[in-house]
Amino acid sequence: MIQGSIVALVTPMDASGAVDRESLHKLVEFHIAEGTDALVAVGTTGESATLDEREHCQVIQWVVEYAAGRIPVIAGTGANSTAEAINLTSRAREANADACLIVTPYYNKPTQEGLYLHYKAIAEAVDIPQILYNVPGRTACDMLPETIGRLAQIGNIVGVKEATGDLSRYQAIRDLTGAGFAIYSGDDASSREFCLLGGNGSITVTGNVAPKQVHDMIIAAIQGDTDTALAIDGRLAGLHKALFVQSNPIPVKWAVAEMSLMGKGIRLPLTWLSQACEPVVRAAMHQAGIS
Repeated sequence: MIQGSIVALVTPMDASGAVDRESLHKLVEFHIAEGTDALVAVGTTGESATLDEREHCQVIQWVVEYAAGRIPVIAGTGANSTAEAINLTSRAREANADACLIVTPYYNKPTQEGLYLHYKAIAEAVDIPQILYNVPGRTACDMLPETIGRLAQIGNIVGVKEATGDLSRYQAIRDLTGAGFAIYSGDDASSREFCLLGGNGSITVTGNVAPKQVHDMIIAAIQGDTDTALAIDGRLAGLHKALFVQSNPIPVKWAVAEMSLMGKGIRLPLTWLSQACEPVVRAAMHQAGIS
């Protein structure tokens, strides 16, 4: 089971919006050096919605290559088409990803039975560990704990990223799945409490900017060290909020560029962080001890 701080990696781009392979390599090395426990390549924070299939699969392959087995790589392979999700998941398996993170279909608004059959079809089609991803604030689709419990009975569905921010969801899912099923927070602001309740880690946006601090905080919380987790999280609280002052990943890409880890590139319809929001993110970075 993958545990700890799992960074939802941004996809670096140049000013034209083209994927920047050199900066991607730099980011992978940065996270390994800073203690990140695993990386998600081309998750939703990685702008999966606007990368074409070739780019999507290429970035996954590059991250696997650069990580070189030193930390696990989880490939984002979700889509609102079941056939497309199966194809992306198959391609991730061919690239030797360690697991796949599969967001709920967006816009379609499937029923709970539709969600069950969607994930069941992907799991049966591709033999790779698969992590469900529930983020109704972005998808307009809420996968309920009862559906997660049904899906947990399928052997290669091994966990869920629960991003509602509702801490009561943790126990509801745990009661329906058992200890062998991984439950990850997908909400940075509540990830400390989530892991103190028994969660297995956080799939984090904040970890792009403060990887060591997020790793140390999440590990402390998993180990039940409330005081250490609280002290670290107190310094990160402003960052958790500021990185969502505009739509993710706009603020986090600006912050990573400010750290000289990549250029100022993002893909339309997203735009670069507004000047009015720059002081907000900069102040949160300083509070977290990031120059």
